[in-house]
Amino acid sequence: MSDTEFSPASSFLQPGQLLARGVGRHLASHGFACVEELVPTRGLRVDVMALGPKGEIWVVECKSSRADYMSDNKWRGYLEWADRFFWAVDSDFPTELLPDDCGLIIADAYGGETIRMGPETRLAAARRKVMVQKFAFHAARRLHLLRDPDMHPQWD
Repeated sequence: MSDTEFSPASSFLQPGQLLARGVGRHLASHGFACVEELVPTRGLRVDVMALGPKGEIWVVECKSSRADYMSDNKWRGYLEWADRFFWAVDSDFPTELLPDDCGLIIADAYGGETIRMGPETRLAAARRKVMVQKFAFHAARRLHLLRDPDMHPQWD
């Protein structure tokens, strides 16, 4: 099935989830592995966390509309959990609303393009270790649940 054909899996995804899928495809083409909706700490949930080929950790916040962006009051809390922070929006989003000191990815459900790199703020070694472990744990748990959806985990 080509990217332009209807996909049943896409029919139940929300606009932000479709953006996250495109971001994941884009970053995967650059050697990153991605986990969606990862919780770095209590009270925060990032849309996409990406682990790069050199161990770099990027956070990408997907915004499907102006209202979605304007209602987000937690995004600054994500900065301390990543080496780089990006906004991902579609081509119709008013990008002048977004802070210039963050990265920018223009995406859709099928891919994306990095328009602006976010500034690098390297994580401390202890925090990086925690985040890599969380990333690995959540990725493994989701794979396990995909293979065994009837399992009732005691993880959280």
